[in-house]
Amino acid sequence: MFAYILRRILQSVLVLLAVGLVAFAMFRFVGDPIDSMLGQERTVEDIERLRERLGLNDPFPVQYFDFMARAVQGDFGISYRQARPVADIIAERLPATLELALISGVFAIALGIGLGIYTAINRRGVLANAIMSASLIGVSLPTFLIGILLIYVFGVQLRWLPTFGRGEVVDLGWWTTGLLTVSGLKSLILPAITLGLYQMTLIMRLVRSEMLEQLRADYVRFARARGLSERAIRLRHALKNTLVPVITVTGLQLGSIIAFAIITETVFQWPGVGLLFINAVQFVDIPVMAAYLMFISVMFVGINLVVDLLYVRVDPRLRAER
Repeated sequence: MFAYILRRILQSVLVLLAVGLVAFAMFRFVGDPIDSMLGQERTVEDIERLRERLGLNDPFPVQYFDFMARAVQGDFGISYRQARPVADIIAERLPATLELALISGVFAIALGIGLGIYTAINRRGVLANAIMSASLIGVSLPTFLIGILLIYVFGVQLRWLPTFGRGEVVDLGWWTTGLLTVSGLKSLILPAITLGLYQMTLIMRLVRSEMLEQLRADYVRFARARGLSERAIRLRHALKNTLVPVITVTGLQLGSIIAFAIITETVFQWPGVGLLFINAVQFVDIPVMAAYLMFISVMFVGINLVVDLLYVRVDPRLRAER
């Protein structure tokens, strides 16, 4: 087991190095940051002096290895726009994004698995069919359109919930949270639903299809012949075998929640790292863009590593192979 974990960690490190190379190379073609940092009165001497101070005159391999060496230590350089350490800027925005992703993930997993089990068990019921029909909305509509519709209905027409911002937050030292205030909780509802609706419907439909397949398996017929209750068959046997493919998709969806938060944060002006990335693109702030992509890569790699370990935990056959 230790060798398996070590091998997966080494693979993850190689992936992060490759992502860092792609990110650093790609962002060199989005524009020249000097244009946004110096005004119209700049001189050639000013341009060369700033390029030398930022290290932009160094060869590409030197810039890349210098970036990765500092990134390992948590140093992503200085923001071209704000002239502050990128790590400090991301640390200020990170609580908002992680809080939004956490609530959206809980919403997607809890409702997705619960509704998937219900629609599989009661597949001929009126309510189950209505839920499956409504789930097509979450699958087909783009995230930004769902957010705009929720803003129009609950923010503009009904005036129940705020339409932008994070609301009032509480400073806990190294963390800020809106979960401890009424305005913070209200501000979190619409973005969390917008971000988690697609993942929820996807998980629900996957759980339903896998559950129906397991309920038709031979071991379920054998369990019924032995006299086991339907509750035990569904929850202790069929659901457990359903979880293996569900874990894969759920893990990837949790990573995509953080990655796709950039759209939701833009629609609701949520002060997270996604909105920070959009502003960085507009001002060609390469250190912020590269740090954001590295952050998303670390989240995806970490979630995939956890998913692989859960495989071994859930499926006894994999433990036997290990």
